Amino acid sequence: MVFSSLVFLFAFLPLTILLYYLTPRPVRNLVLFLLSLVFYGWGEPGYLILMVVTILVNYLFGFLVSSQRNGRQKFFLVLAIIVDLGILGTFKYAGFLARSLRAMPFLHGLHIPEIALPIGISFYIFQTMSYVIDVYCGEAELNRSLINFGTYVSMFPQLIAGPIVRYRDVAAQLKSRRESLSMFSSGVLYFICGLGKKVLLANQLGAMWDTLQLQPGTLSAWLGMFAYTLQIYFDFSGYSDMAIGLGRMFGFHFLKNFDYPYISCSVTEFWRRWHISLSTWFREYVYIPLGGNRFGLAQQLRNILIVWLLTGLWHGASWNFVFWGLYYALLLMFEKVTEERLLNRLPKVLRHAVLLLLVSVGWMLFYFDQLPDLLSFLLRLLHPESMTVQAWNRILAWLPLFAISCFAATPCLTNLFRRRIDCFPVRLTVSAGSILILLLCTAALVTQSYNPFIYFRF
Repeated sequence: MVFSSLVFLFAFLPLTILLYYLTPRPVRNLVLFLLSLVFYGWGEPGYLILMVVTILVNYLFGFLVSSQRNGRQKFFLVLAIIVDLGILGTFKYAGFLARSLRAMPFLHGLHIPEIALPIGISFYIFQTMSYVIDVYCGEAELNRSLINFGTYVSMFPQLIAGPIVRYRDVAAQLKSRRESLSMFSSGVLYFICGLGKKVLLANQLGAMWDTLQLQPGTLSAWLGMFAYTLQIYFDFSGYSDMAIGLGRMFGFHFLKNFDYPYISCSVTEFWRRWHISLSTWFREYVYIPLGGNRFGLAQQLRNILIVWLLTGLWHGASWNFVFWGLYYALLLMFEKVTEERLLNRLPKVLRHAVLLLLVSVGWMLFYFDQLPDLLSFLLRLLHPESMTVQAWNRILAWLPLFAISCFAATPCLTNLFRRRIDCFPVRLTVSAGSILILLLCTAALVTQSYNPFIYFRF
């Protein structure tokens, strides 16, 4: 089930809200847990058992790493990480390994079955790992309630595509939280904003990209690349906004996952603004334990390389994601070495333009999983080629969408409303705009076919 579907909007979500608020407070986590299992099982019934087993195993490991009666906590921590990574590796990378082995000449014809990837496994495995690590390090108390822990792992607002919620950030909310009308209202606004990003912008930009990458002409290639750059932002940030909004409807505060990354002036700044929960997870649980920047530049560069190779692999079991991670590792290492001597001396406009170009090229490496296809497309960017009249007409038709998307990727409109949010006309405008967006999204969903989120693949 996806948030941007009529079944979710007009059946599952209203029923869930009704059952949740009609239920006495002490058992609301149980209701949320059971309904989250229904949400996940709706699209992945075969892998529901896998998630339940993951919850039970890590719930047990929480007790083992918190025990003070023996000195084997570290052993159980390592064992928990091995088990979690083993589950993730089996289901996410077995197919990648099979394809790589079959490509070897001496193993040609070897039959190795591929395993389908369970939706959301990368996200909920990272959350279970964060729980065990936080309990071991004393950053969070042991959760003795299986229902509360199961709610944390399976909570449907962020189950499929994040944000990755660290256990320490919601531990207190799982035990005690107070829902309010103002919190619920802000959640509705967040959700509708995210829905609009997905349905009205990301899906249309996806259609633009799908068409322009097949059209002849250098300008078609450049505009297509920028269309995909905008599509993946609105697709993923839209999901995150909907997840944050849904969390607020049920009394949870999830941390912000995107902060207008395309206004950045460096790759380092970009990754502080893009998929913040993933960057934070790798910083807290990999980069800092490796030593971070505490032992000199050489060690820091090594740690960056390790983190970004792992980040690439986290995104997908394919060589293009490995190269994508390496691409960003090299860019970040270059910035660490030259930031003071070179980058900070360049004009801000130039740094911003270079950043957008680097990120857009990076998304092409992210999109094309076959090297010949990637090289062919990149050559189109460099090789002057005229366009057909049909291509020109398509571009002209999409220019309004492109311009609106570029503006929406900046904080200009948000800042304008935020400064005047206490004014009644502004509140009325926001409310009316939200209703209009919901109506437009509903009309679009009636005619659109299946529109999964890009990050469902990970």
